[in-house]
Amino acid sequence: MLNSARNALFDRYLGISRLLAGQLDFNAIIKAVGEEISHIIPHDHLDVCIKMVDGKYHIAYESGLDSAWSKQPPALLTGSPIRTLLAGEVDFLLSADACSDPRFHFDGAFASPILELSLRSRLHVPLKVQGDVIGALSCSSRDRDCYTVEDVENARAVADLLAPYFFALRAAEQAKRSAVIETEASAREEGLRLGALKLTEALEAERQRIGMDLHDQTLADLTRLTRRMERLSSHSTVQGDALEPLCRALQQCMHDLREIIEEAKPTVLQLFGVAEAIENHLERAVRESGLPVHWQVINVAGGYLDDLDRAVATALFRIVQEAVNNAIRHAQPERLVVTLRASESELSIEVSDDGRGMNSTNEMPGRGIDNMKTRARLISAKFVISCNSGQRGTRVKVTLPLRRPPKEEIGE
Repeated sequence: MLNSARNALFDRYLGISRLLAGQLDFNAIIKAVGEEISHIIPHDHLDVCIKMVDGKYHIAYESGLDSAWSKQPPALLTGSPIRTLLAGEVDFLLSADACSDPRFHFDGAFASPILELSLRSRLHVPLKVQGDVIGALSCSSRDRDCYTVEDVENARAVADLLAPYFFALRAAEQAKRSAVIETEASAREEGLRLGALKLTEALEAERQRIGMDLHDQTLADLTRLTRRMERLSSHSTVQGDALEPLCRALQQCMHDLREIIEEAKPTVLQLFGVAEAIENHLERAVRESGLPVHWQVINVAGGYLDDLDRAVATALFRIVQEAVNNAIRHAQPERLVVTLRASESELSIEVSDDGRGMNSTNEMPGRGIDNMKTRARLISAKFVISCNSGQRGTRVKVTLPLRRPPKEEIGE
């Protein structure tokens, strides 16, 4: 007779194992195994509480009577009526009448379903995986004093069957949730990046429009004004010496304005491309600085530069422009080299100088570095600024992933 009971119990355990196979949802598992468990541990209400990966929250899945436990979002572990079990402080909970048991009723406890459904007899055992408590299996009956220590042992056997499966499901759910969060975050970041890139393009266009307006209107007006001043200075009734400083000031103003126009409207970039624009700017920046700087542009990027989107090309040029200006203004270099390289997967531009390098805070003066980083981020490029290894000076490098071959390879 004893062997027959053991065989029947063993068959129930096998039945639970078979029902678990292929289930991919917590609720579906509880519904599937609830009937089979009722033959081992009679109950009016069955629920499984699963701890979230962070260990601070838990969520419940139930079979039989419906309660508010499974209808709430993940709740804090501190408010669970079985928090001592979930925290590993006790190995099981057994109550003859949970409606009046003080262990389930404390300040902040979410114990109202116990009273609402009259869940008097309650049995709780932990779900453990490799010694860690990942949740709890709970059986409840409306009758008082329904469960014994033998039921506790049977419940542990059932919990041992369920725990690995629930652990795997929890890991899968967490991975899926993390993937969704990461995808949403990436989508938001990409949307912001594209929006900012469009804004940058619009600002670049407006910058160039202002440059043309300055050239066509303001510079022309200043030129006419300068010529009038020159004529007045040669007039016999006007003191030429008094007007000469004003003429010089106007000439300097026009010179500065031409520089602003050139910065605002990089025509070489539009007409000839990134490499030529960089070389033109580097030559002009060194010449106008008056410093004895030996400069060089090394271009081994092949046709990859010609295939760049206009906004990307402009951003790269502006980064190099800022790096070159920083080097000349702040580093006092003797040598300044810009190197352009490309492969099938990436394009890199490096600005290297042998000047006095970055200061103790690892930054150069002004907001130039922040601007370069922002421009690089907008085109999904990697930006690195560092000291030259084994020598004086600073190295600025921007690396752009390439998603398509250069033009000469497309037609092949």
